[in-house]
Parts: sequence; structure tokens; C-alpha cells
Amino acid sequence: MISGTTAVIGLLGQPVSHSLSPVMHNAALEAMALDWRYMAFPCDAEDLKAVLDGLQAVGCRGLSVTIPHKQQVVGLCRELSPLAKRLGAVNTLTPLKEGGWHGHNTDMEGFLAPLKLQAEQWQGAEAVVLGCGGSARAVVAGLQQLPLTAIHVAGRRPDALADFLNDLRAGQGSDSAPLIAMSFDPEPLSRVLQRSKLVVNTTPVGMQGHGGDNAMPLGSDLWAGVDASVTLYDLIYTPRPTPWLALGQQRGCHTIDGLEMLVQQGAAALRRWSGRADVPVDQMREGALRSLNVHQA
Repeated sequence: MISGTTAVIGLLGQPVSHSLSPVMHNAALEAMALDWRYMAFPCDAEDLKAVLDGLQAVGCRGLSVTIPHKQQVVGLCRELSPLAKRLGAVNTLTPLKEGGWHGHNTDMEGFLAPLKLQAEQWQGAEAVVLGCGGSARAVVAGLQQLPLTAIHVAGRRPDALADFLNDLRAGQGSDSAPLIAMSFDPEPLSRVLQRSKLVVNTTPVGMQGHGGDNAMPLGSDLWAGVDASVTLYDLIYTPRPTPWLALGQQRGCHTIDGLEMLVQQGAAALRRWSGRADVPVDQMREGALRSLNVHQA
């Protein structure tokens, strides 16, 4: 029931009508018996500051931030967490008592959550990241937390890749795995893939509307001989599975899609907003899956 005491949390982005976050978060709020409701707020870039000021004025308890505002909102925060500063991106806003917003990024925590279930596999292993766009920042920062020996990052534009790696190297620990630049050239990539235990796709290839029904990052030929010992992690979750993950499953690979990252980053945000550790991740996942299945039916 929504009453006069119900507080609001929500999502800022454009577009947001497709988002699974409201269903996911409201399932958790109901299980937690919190008198809050999570709403999706479409917001254009030129309105972002006004929307943030207005939501704080009416007592909003927290906000998720998605495309295309994750970088722009950094400059509108009164405080930033060290991780948000390092990534140059914010996806979680918490109101400050003295006014303004604290900006944090839970994408790295969300990305790492399923990998931590296989923690022993990453000791001394190599990983490959495909793409160096915005979502890849949290991915690489997360991989730097694992006991890997090398992280190979493949990008299409050498200048953009160099800037990306310099940013991530600046904040890495002394014991972090080295970051190695690679092109999208299939021949050297194939050699690296043969000895890697984890491959992460951060590109949109394979998503509905990107490249056709059977599209895979860098084409299907590169993956024809993928070994069953490799874990394939695709940040995409529509369709489910993506053609790339479907091929990996046929080859016996362990596969992870982006739905778990979405759920886990959302749970991390809700823990921050509520100050509670008992966020029901299972209910969030079930709510997201129900909504996703309805939309894909």
C-alpha cells in the first residue's frame, strides 16, 4: 500500500521504460517491509540537476543512475566515494543530511559477485575483456581485485584503449595483475584466449537489435574451439542466453550473463540506502526474471 508516509527511491536515465530495476527493487522492499517504492524517472541530460534537486527536496531516499548520466552526474555530487572518483562514473546516489548527494558506483561489486563463487579458479589465471567503453571500467577494476596474472583488454580504437588503461592503472594496487592492450585482431586474440580462463564481453554485440540474431563478439569463428574450462561472462542479458553464451554452453563452458550483475549491483545500492544487510537478493533475482520472461515471451 502507498500511503502518506511512503518514501521514494528510483532510477534516473533515458530511456528507462524497459528497466527491470523497479520490479526487482519493489520485490525486495516488500520482503523487507520497508514503506518505500522504487520508480523509474525518465530524465534528459539538460534536466538532470533540476531533477536531482527536486527529488532531494521531496525526501527521496536514494537513486540509481543509468545511461546516459553516469558520467555527467559525477559533477553534480557533493561527495564521491574513492571508487566513483577512480571510475569517473556514478550509478548510486544517497542523500546527505547536510544537503546534496553522495555518489558511489556499485557496478564493480555487482560484476564481481558471481565470480567470487569460483574464487579458487582465478588464482594465477589470465582474463580477457572485450571492449573498453563505459561498462568496461567497472569490469576491469573488478578483475584487478582477483588474483589473476594478466588482464588483456581488447579495443577497436588504440587511442581510446590507451587512455582507458592509463586511467585504470593509475588507481591499481601494487599486487594487481598487469593490464595489457590488445587489438581486435583475431589471430593474437586467439592465442591469448587459448590460455585464458575468463572472457568478459562488454560490447553490445549479441544484444537484441545489435548485429542480428546470431551475432557474436568478433564473429563465431573465433569461438569455435573455445575450451570447456573457460568461463564466458556477457554483460548482456537480452536475449537470454545471447548467441555467444549459447555457443559456450554447447561447448561445456560455465557461462554468466549480465542479469546477475544487475541484481547484485542493485542489492548493493539498496544496502546503502536502507542501512540494512538483509537485502533479499533471491527475491530481487526472481522479480527480474519474471519481468524479463514476460517481455521475451
